[in-house]
Amino acid sequence: MNTRSSKSMVTFFNAFAQPGYPGQLPAGTYEVIVEEELLQGLSFEAWRRISTYLIVHGKGNRGGSIAMRPITQKDLELVLRRDRIATETINYSEAALSPPEDLK
Repeated sequence: MNTRSSKSMVTFFNAFAQPGYPGQLPAGTYEVIVEEELLQGLSFEAWRRISTYLIVHGKGNRGGSIAMRPITQKDLELVLRRDRIATETINYSEAALSPPEDLK
């Protein structure tokens, strides 16, 4: 069986919770690793995702440790969408609370 891995980066602007894990992870840029396998017996090349991992670096007394946390593509998209909505809400709130212009 042939497999391949690809790496990408995602950025969270707010702290977030990864489904299936306790606590929250801090805002920041995280590496995502996707592993795929080649589908055999087809007349064209096709790949199927077999796993997705979120790479989490330890903080504090766990500094230097790295965890490969399995995450489904659906859950990754969900936490990214929640982060985007939270960021938009914060930005709109700040705009609405801007100080009024000085009246002369």
